Amino acid sequence: MTPQRGRAWLWLLAALAAGAVGWWYFAPQTLPVAVRHAAPVSPTADRASPVLYKWRDDKGVLNVTDVPPPDGRRYETVRYDPNTNVVPGYRAPGADPNARPIPPDPAK
Repeated sequence: MTPQRGRAWLWLLAALAAGAVGWWYFAPQTLPVAVRHAAPVSPTADRASPVLYKWRDDKGVLNVTDVPPPDGRRYETVRYDPNTNVVPGYRAPGADPNARPIPPDPAK
């Protein structure tokens, strides 16, 4: 192998490694599942899948926060996909403005 050809392979290998590291760093949620679970956690992984904490207070009211409850009570950790499309409810024209929004009909 000539020295020029050896350098070309080295540059190609370096470019592929830089591309893989960039993909892992900037878009960890797009990696294949097998690679995602085997690879170390990306610094941007928290932004890709934020953690929420679901718990009930003394009055039984459900709370969902980005920090665990302060008093050590039981809570459930919830992860969600921020890229999921959420369709808001709507109010029919002329309806009571204080009425609860009606969710869209999934059959339509």
